[in-house]
Amino acid sequence: MHWLKRMSRRLFGGSPIHEAVGSGRRALAWMPSNPGAVAALYATQTDLRAKSRDLVRRNAWANAALESYVANAIGTGIKPQSMVADADLRERIQALWRNWTLDADAAGLTDFYGLQAMACRAMLEGGEALVRIRYRRPEDGLPVAIQLQVLEPEHLPVTLNTTADNGNLIRAGIEFDRLGRRVAYHLYRSHPEDGAMSPMSGAGGMETVRVDAGEILHLFRPLRPGQIRGEPWLARALVKLNELDQYDDAELVRKKTAAMFAGFITRLAPEDNLMGEGLADGNGVALAGLEPGTLQILEPGEDVKFSQPADVGASYADFLRMQFRAVAAAMGVTYEQLTGDLTQVNYSSIRAGLLEFRRRVEALQHGVIVHQLCRPIWQAWMEQAVLEGSLVLPGYARGGTTKRREYLAVKWIPQGWQWVDPKKEFDAMLTAIRAGLLSRSEAISSFGYDAEDVDREIAADNARADGLGLVFDSDPRNDKTAPTTPATPIQPSENP
Repeated sequence: MHWLKRMSRRLFGGSPIHEAVGSGRRALAWMPSNPGAVAALYATQTDLRAKSRDLVRRNAWANAALESYVANAIGTGIKPQSMVADADLRERIQALWRNWTLDADAAGLTDFYGLQAMACRAMLEGGEALVRIRYRRPEDGLPVAIQLQVLEPEHLPVTLNTTADNGNLIRAGIEFDRLGRRVAYHLYRSHPEDGAMSPMSGAGGMETVRVDAGEILHLFRPLRPGQIRGEPWLARALVKLNELDQYDDAELVRKKTAAMFAGFITRLAPEDNLMGEGLADGNGVALAGLEPGTLQILEPGEDVKFSQPADVGASYADFLRMQFRAVAAAMGVTYEQLTGDLTQVNYSSIRAGLLEFRRRVEALQHGVIVHQLCRPIWQAWMEQAVLEGSLVLPGYARGGTTKRREYLAVKWIPQGWQWVDPKKEFDAMLTAIRAGLLSRSEAISSFGYDAEDVDREIAADNARADGLGLVFDSDPRNDKTAPTTPATPIQPSENP
């Protein structure tokens, strides 16, 4: 390493090529480490997760940022639209799926789309989430004998690093084969921080159980090549947000304390009663007060000084605003979403901010939630439905990979965005459709709906309106006016 530095000085002079690698006063205290993707989270993941959960529990801004992300990424759910060519079969698949989503939660607390929101929030807060696929018995009476269980990442011990009996490596609780593929997860039977409070904390509650990787969905955002565990999304904002919360509380307490002292009275004879002074209480404390309209004559030598609490200054709001902008940037949300402050926005500024935020959300939807969560669940659900006979798909089992992919083809549709000025957005969309730049199906999908369902609803509404003799202003027949009788031409008079 030293000969490299000497060679660099000979070639490029005394100054370093990059300012950041200099050894001057500004860089003297900067001594970074460079751990790998696995080692970095091994050393910091537990503390980051604990601090992230603590902030979300007690800090309104951290919780608001997470709620905003979940509401935008999931909303009412990312819903599948089967791409099977046969219309009848496609409708049967969709109907069975809609029926199953109501019973998808193994805990029975929500439906499939509520599980999406729960898993997304667990990933944002703790850095990752685990979803276990639980196969059920036929006598359980489910539309498809499969349910889902969302687990927090604490169930997967980051400290479990060893070699399994079969020769596979176990890193951070995940078992890898010789090709680097995930083959199993070693999970605690109960949450390690629940102790005896967990319903699963009986005998062996803190022991790990080996679960096949085909039954575990590991949801996290990969930021570095080789990363195997997730990082909490609040990691870069933890210190600043915690100190900003303490600063704001300190300002509040300072103002509150100063405001408690209304005034101070000085007098020459301490034994004399003050103006408005009441009787002493059991501790010998008597307070003086003023009532509206009071005219009080002071004794010689007495003086009243009213409290004038120090103001936080005109820069207080600007200071908080700049700090919140830094926190919002670290958390990946807009300032307005973090604080709810809309006093300095207009249509153009808030739309530009939302467009950038929604690009991030769409990347999260496509690259993480759909790919890691929705896609494997759809495949496991369809395979189970075929095995138990709930769906009859000719050639699914023996038709090869190509045939299975045809049946598994699906389009996941997230909830549509609500724009700041819907009229402008609809006008732009209508222009694109009429110009042939956008299809109706894609336009409808952008609002989170299935084009086929919308078309069926429109047809049913039109048929019902025709049956009742209703004509709305959207009906083209409403534009037809009754033909007018042409005016009779005036005949010339026979009289001269």
